[in-house]
Amino acid sequence: MPQFMDVHHGMKGITADQLKEAHEADLAAEKDEGVHFERAWADPDSGHVYCLSEAPSADAVRRVHERTGHPADEVHQVPLSIW
Repeated sequence: MPQFMDVHHGMKGITADQLKEAHEADLAAEKDEGVHFERAWADPDSGHVYCLSEAPSADAVRRVHERTGHPADEVHQVPLSIW
């Protein structure tokens, strides 16, 4: 399944608890769209939040984030990665 990295702007001052709460909301809603959110990162100073997921499409990722109240500003497919 394709991987996606999405970016949220404007979340300046986000705390670890808020990031965890947002990620848990995504996990609770992901099944309906066939998405699996793997991990999330945040920079409280810039207000940027990044989420890595596996999903059938970028639109599926967008729909989950919209439903959980924190729409993504960008969604990028990640066709190549190394570990």
